[in-house]
Amino acid sequence: MRISQLSKQGVFFMDHSFLSGSDFVGITFWIVSIAMWAATIFFFYEGMRVSGKWRTSMVVAGLITFIAAVHYMYMREYWVEMGESPVVYRYIDWVLTVPLQMVEFYLILIAAGAAVSGGSFWRLLVGTLVMVVGGYLGEAGMIPVLLGFIIGMIGWAVIIWEIFRGEASQAASSNQSVSAAFNAMRLIVLVGWAIYPLGYVFGLMMETVDINTLNWVYNLADFVNKILFGLIIWNAAVKDSASA
Repeated sequence: MRISQLSKQGVFFMDHSFLSGSDFVGITFWIVSIAMWAATIFFFYEGMRVSGKWRTSMVVAGLITFIAAVHYMYMREYWVEMGESPVVYRYIDWVLTVPLQMVEFYLILIAAGAAVSGGSFWRLLVGTLVMVVGGYLGEAGMIPVLLGFIIGMIGWAVIIWEIFRGEASQAASSNQSVSAAFNAMRLIVLVGWAIYPLGYVFGLMMETVDINTLNWVYNLADFVNKILFGLIIWNAAVKDSASA
């Protein structure tokens, strides 16, 4: 927001840049922002209707979209005002929401009564932090872009191993009440999250994708990977609560 002065009249006006109807990327920022708020209200409300053992998972699902909603308010303003990628805001969002999404794998297993140790929790949590922090350091120019990519991929590899071959995967496969939700969630992590490293490669390392494309793709990915992720947990919670 900028302040301009009309010297003859001695009046100050606030000159604000509004969203343009032709700004497709800016529109996606607005849509995702509102969708995150709507999802937050839904998850918190639905969390009061499911069995007690599922309420923590529903609260965390709501926290994920709440944190994203707040950050998207800043990101959308930054984009409209500056016309640049809101890198810092986006990574602050990811460093909070992505670990919470990984915690959800552990929480739904606990809610379903599956036998899973705390080691699985820590492997998922540390893997996500390594992935996000590595990506940020590379994109912010604090370390070489390639090194940041390698660090991020190591973190992602730890996550993929844990949810497809590790203890968390084995615990889910032995529990029918959570198996379908777990499989859908890990598919999002494998396929949906692949958008982020691809964006990193084509946007930063190869520079073949412009910031407009990169941002609307990231926005769409956040929309699916956060809201759909929460809806899968909600669906599992509702079904399990109804059968209890």
